Amino acid sequence: ETLPLLAAPINPNNFPAKLWRLVNSPRFRSIRWDARGEGLLIDQPLFEAELLGLFKTSNFTSFIRQLNLYGFRKVVLGPPAAPAPPGPLHHFHSPHFRRDRPDLLVHLKRLTSANKFQRGSRVSLVQQNKHVWWHF
Repeated sequence: ETLPLLAAPINPNNFPAKLWRLVNSPRFRSIRWDARGEGLLIDQPLFEAELLGLFKTSNFTSFIRQLNLYGFRKVVLGPPAAPAPPGPLHHFHSPHFRRDRPDLLVHLKRLTSANKFQRGSRVSLVQQNKHVWWHF
């Protein structure tokens, strides 16, 4: 069985493209879309057994680090101060990773030292704007 094809002009072996193809494949149970198709659900023990080796690591923490380097953030349900519920299911989100939008994958770039400052200043500006907005 082959993995789903990408419509976007992107290297099918890069991390976001490989991840998108795997989550869209009915072959794998360890990784799937959330109900809205806007987030990634990963069953850690099953993922470690089924797919982790495809990402050239045997360490789940290294895989999570890769997700973070591409801009994915962990979704925490409940109030911000609430601890994450125990269990093997992890939920991640990126605005450029959607079930029906492979064209967005071109916007997922790995964070490097060269673009770290640029991204950091953009986030800082957004946070400042939110801060100001809340005080009006």
